[in-house]
Order: sequence, then C-alpha cells, then structure tokens
Amino acid sequence: MTQPAPSDLGKLAINRDFVRVTGRRRRKWLWLLGLAAAALAGAAWYLAQPRPVAVETAPVVTIYPSQDFLVLNATGYVVAQRKAAIASKATGRLTWLGVAEGSRVKAGEIIARIDNRDVVAQAESAQASVLAARAALLQAQAEERDAAAQLKRNEDLLAKGFVSPATVDTARWRADRAVAGVASARAAIGVAEANARNAEVSVDYTLIRVPFDGVILSKSANVGDMVTPFSSAADSKGAVVTMADMSTLEVEADVSESSLAKIKVGQPCEITLDALPGERFRGRISRMVPTVDRAKATVMTKVQFETIDPRILPEMSAKVSFLSQDVTPAQQQPLTAVNPGALASRQGKTVVFLVKDGLAVEVPVTAGATVGGLIAISGAARTGDKAVLKPGAELADRTAVKVAPK
Repeated sequence: MTQPAPSDLGKLAINRDFVRVTGRRRRKWLWLLGLAAAALAGAAWYLAQPRPVAVETAPVVTIYPSQDFLVLNATGYVVAQRKAAIASKATGRLTWLGVAEGSRVKAGEIIARIDNRDVVAQAESAQASVLAARAALLQAQAEERDAAAQLKRNEDLLAKGFVSPATVDTARWRADRAVAGVASARAAIGVAEANARNAEVSVDYTLIRVPFDGVILSKSANVGDMVTPFSSAADSKGAVVTMADMSTLEVEADVSESSLAKIKVGQPCEITLDALPGERFRGRISRMVPTVDRAKATVMTKVQFETIDPRILPEMSAKVSFLSQDVTPAQQQPLTAVNPGALASRQGKTVVFLVKDGLAVEVPVTAGATVGGLIAISGAARTGDKAVLKPGAELADRTAVKVAPK
C-alpha cells in the first residue's frame, strides 16, 4: 500500500480557528432569534389583553330632602343672647374663687369673694351703733314716763293749791323735752339702721354672685389678683369670669341686602354646624337688626334654635339654610344619591358601576325620590364612591376602565 506523502497529510489537518469562529457566530444568531421570538410573544400577549374602557364618573353623595325647599344660604356664628362679664363693685384682693371654665351655676350663687375684713368691721360697728341707739331710745322712753308722771302730780297739787303754776310749767316743759327725746332716739335708730344696711351692702359687694343661670365660659382672674370695678390700677382685673345662658343660644348670620326680599321674621331655617357635620338643627328667624352694615352691605339676622343641643357651644361656625316651608324630621334624614345618568339596567335589575382599582364593579341598587337633580339610591353604594356616568351596553361587571380626564 502506498503511503501518502507528508505534504498530503498536512492538508488533511482540521482548522480549529475556523471551527471556533463559526460556533461563536451560530450562538450569537441563536440568541438574537430567541430575543426576537420573546419580543413577538410579548407583543402578541399585550395585543391580546382587553383595552380599558374610557369612562366618565359621577360621585355618590349624601343629600337631604329639605334641600328642595332651600331659598337662601348664609354663614354665621353661634352666640348667646344673654351673656355677662361678672365683676365686683368693691375693690380688693381676690381671696376665693369657686368656679372654673365649664361650671354650671345658678342665679344668686356666690362664686367668688374678695378681701372684706375692713368692710366687715365697719358692718359690725354699724350694728353696734344700732344697739346703742335702741338703748338710748329705752332711756328716753323711761325719761318720758317719769316726766309725764311728775307733770300729773304737779297738776294735782296745783289743783289743791300746794304748788305754784310755775312749778307745773316746769314739769310740762320737762315732759315735752322727754317726748322730743324719744322722737330723737327713734330717729337715731333709723339713722343707725340705715348705716348698718349700707355696711351690709358694702360687705355684699365683696361677694360676687351669679346674675342668672348659665355656664362659666372663661376665667379672667385668679386668687391673689387685685379686682377693681373699672380695672384702672396696674395689674388689676375687672371681670372675674365670663358666663352665658346656654338656653339663649342663637345664630347670627349676615344676609346680603340684595337678598332681604327672600327672608322674613318667623321663616323656618335649617342650621348645620362645622363641629357637628352629621346633624341638622331646625330653627326660625327671631329678629333682624334694622340697619345695614355699610362696609359689607349685609343685614345681621338672628336665628333661634327650636331645640338646644348640649353639644352646641358659643362661637361655633354655622351655616343657615333659609327654607320656604317647615320640614319634618323625616325630611332631615340623609339619603345616598347619585346622578341619574349613572343608573343602568342589567338583567332586569337597576345597577350602578362603581370604579374600584381600575375595574367597573356592578352594584345592584334601588332607585328612590329625586332631590335637587339627583336620585336617591339604596344598596351597597356609599358616599364618596365614584359611579360610571352613562355606562354603555358593553360595560359589564369587572370590566377594566380608565377614568377620562374632565
């Protein structure tokens, strides 16, 4: 057998550099093809997904049937018709204070006392003067009886000729002086008693009393403070406390003079307070201040509460709705309502579609009365929910939706 020549064997050797380059290129194309296939699969999946339906929404809100009778709205504040800053007519240092903010007090109740040792001493001295004047009266009355008896004896003796007329005249003058002495003693008692009453009044001025039933709103002085009627001295206090009669609470609301023709005294009202947003109180216009505020072009209108709630406090901000007629308690109950365009019919039932987490959720409801352009509903819908407005026939439960910008 003929052996190949060495030069021919060299031609049969494998070119390993070529194999490495070719394998590298093949793997690169395989990667590119895989990426392209994944991209095509993702695009196909994305295109196969349902597209969100663009919708408009309307809020589910709370309404009140009484709004149908609304004539005018105004804002104001709760105030007490009867309010007082209680002070003392005497000047002195406050030694006792028996109330705090929120204390309920009765008319005539003593709530504070100022130092009254000097006026008490004066009152005791005046009472002693009364006793001295009464004792002087007793002495004068005894003198009067003695003078009268002496006059009678002298008159009897004169009739028998035992004494002279001059002696009788002297006895008569003494009797007249005794009568005058009794009258003077009685007058002195009147003066002493008047001085005693004046001293008692001065003592009473140091006792600070409540003028009417009410509640303490604020405290202006503390024990140890100087209290003076006109607060003219340095670091002195005028009023000790401020109080109000809570049974006289009312709302003061400013009404534009251009709207005065819409309201009148006795007109029914509905009052809402920012502090009690879920409550609606019935009221009535009690009076209107007969002057216009030139700066604001408004007239102050005072609205009384028909029933005073203990939660109502002075200076609360209030909104007053002036009504065309009286409302019943049932007409003041809240209703859940929505735009009538949000109602739809599905399988013979009335439903609304609420937007939750990007989906339109079908909720069955029962339609009620129409109030102020909205329709009352009952069901699972709650105030604050967003309902799809004018839902089309293609909208079904849990359809993906996108809220269109307004």
